[in-house]
Amino acid sequence: MNQEKQSGLKRLYALRGAAQCLNEAEDISLQVSALYDELLRSNSLCEAEIVSVIFSITPDLDAKNPCAALRQAGRAPDLALFAIQEAAARGGLERTVRALIHCYLDEGSTPRHIYRNGAEVLRPDRAKQDA
Repeated sequence: MNQEKQSGLKRLYALRGAAQCLNEAEDISLQVSALYDELLRSNSLCEAEIVSVIFSITPDLDAKNPCAALRQAGRAPDLALFAIQEAAARGGLERTVRALIHCYLDEGSTPRHIYRNGAEVLRPDRAKQDA
């Protein structure tokens, strides 16, 4: 363990992740919760260390807001959540929710980004790392 981790120094990091969903409220809820939980678990992160969570959704996902999905699942009750619609781009991956979590981790940590349920094609380099 390096000296920074031993001294308890923290720094701000940004964790990225994405998951494909069906355009159904239940599946969006399932995929958003699974993505969020996996990001927290793989980074040994607790909600008290999170500053904010930003979700983006592709234009074809309109069955449920990912922020509402996360709150209704009993997660992130006191966190700043925000959702935006992803810019439509020809050839972009459809039915995708992306997450950006700003959080404090131990200085020197290696952030683990999560791409799941078909979104691995967005960042195959990260998907291999996190498999």
